[in-house]
Amino acid sequence: MGLRTADQYLKGLRDDRRVRYRGETVEDVVAHPELGLAARHASLDFALAERASHSDLAIRHDGDQPYSAYFQVPRTTDDLAARSALVEAATREGDTLVLLIKEIGTDALFALMRVLERYGLDEGQARVHEFHRHCRDGDLSLAVAQTDVKGDRSKGPSEQADPDLNLRVVETRDEGIVVRGAKSHTSCSPYVDELLVLPSRRMRPGEEDWAVAFAVPVDTPGLTLYAADFLHGDFSSFDRPVSSRHKMIETLTVFDDVLVPWDRVFLHGEAEAGGATALTFVEYHRFTAVSYKLPLLDALVGTAIAVAEANGIGRAGHVRDKLTWLAGYAETARGLIQLAAQRGDEESGIAYPDVFTTNLAKWTFARDIHYAFEVVQDLAGGLLVTGPSAVDWQAPEIRPILEKYLAAAWPAADRMAVMNLARDLTTDLYGGYQAVLALHAEGSLEAEKLQMYRAYDHEPALTYALGLAGLRDTQDDPTA
Repeated sequence: MGLRTADQYLKGLRDDRRVRYRGETVEDVVAHPELGLAARHASLDFALAERASHSDLAIRHDGDQPYSAYFQVPRTTDDLAARSALVEAATREGDTLVLLIKEIGTDALFALMRVLERYGLDEGQARVHEFHRHCRDGDLSLAVAQTDVKGDRSKGPSEQADPDLNLRVVETRDEGIVVRGAKSHTSCSPYVDELLVLPSRRMRPGEEDWAVAFAVPVDTPGLTLYAADFLHGDFSSFDRPVSSRHKMIETLTVFDDVLVPWDRVFLHGEAEAGGATALTFVEYHRFTAVSYKLPLLDALVGTAIAVAEANGIGRAGHVRDKLTWLAGYAETARGLIQLAAQRGDEESGIAYPDVFTTNLAKWTFARDIHYAFEVVQDLAGGLLVTGPSAVDWQAPEIRPILEKYLAAAWPAADRMAVMNLARDLTTDLYGGYQAVLALHAEGSLEAEKLQMYRAYDHEPALTYALGLAGLRDTQDDPTA
């Protein structure tokens, strides 16, 4: 089939998928005022490939057949770097909000390819490669359902009062498996073609039914998507210059005895391989995550400079200090994710970003994002939350008064434009959304620190320190 256009992608979403939003059934996600906005935002992944200026970044070829670069299996560290650049460029098209309808799905596919080969699961591996070809050749969009609803977090899946809370296999048939349960926080699922399901942890003995990975079309019978409405509202571009035009939607993803054909089942009861898949996917996705956070960081730096200049404080020493920190923070994240690609592992035949550096990059971003928001808010001032609305600004009898009293080093119109951008990015619904994503999406700060500790080779540093202390040959008696 080759590459699809953005319009073809949107038309392909009109099927029998079951989506619920704010208590109602959504008959057509594209026509819906809010889900349609999210779908059009995501369609930028297709629009990017249509532009000649981005063809080298967004398109690859298998013979004469073009396909989306997202589906290129990374073989080298250069491939990882190119993938990071593509994710960053696509998110820049989305005005700081990731598109994610090919990024996350291919992260999952590459993780499955690596793990199934490592564990010698030949049948599952063949199915994954065939599904990858199906998605690549059809230029399909994908979401990933990994996070379990968990229930009582002090208990495992098999110990819950309701064993169907977390997704599990409830029946095995000649034609496939039947699954029941739910996944949470599933990004973009109402407006993709395929849904990939992964384990979220290594299951213990007796929990093999929960160790499952598979793919289904989103309109599969028994699958229902309950969409979150956190960014609900009809916003003006004056008040919210980014979030009025861009949206991403997550779902509670419920499987009610869904039949999955065998050719789409990748893991079925392999607990150890399931745990490895969960970890491997997370590392690919943290690499993707920092890549897509870079446009947001650049926007924060630029917005901070703009509000400082608009307020007439750009030359103050303490302001320059804050701007320098903010620029250093953004470039630290960029440098670390580039290093994660350079240090990547090519040995298995599918390149993998360096685990320590990837987690350091994600941890650095997530640890400091709230302070970055604070810097922008500090430089902007209280006008972030006391400024006029679009209705006020457009009222002929009010606007002259606002233009007079809200002018500073910049005219009032320009000052309000950057103030509203600062509010959208750091203070309002979208800013709050990004703040929570930074802490919880792709794993918590504690999870990232744990992976850094596991991945760091402590022995060379210890050996060096012992040598400096004169203990290279003995650790038994420090006074010897």
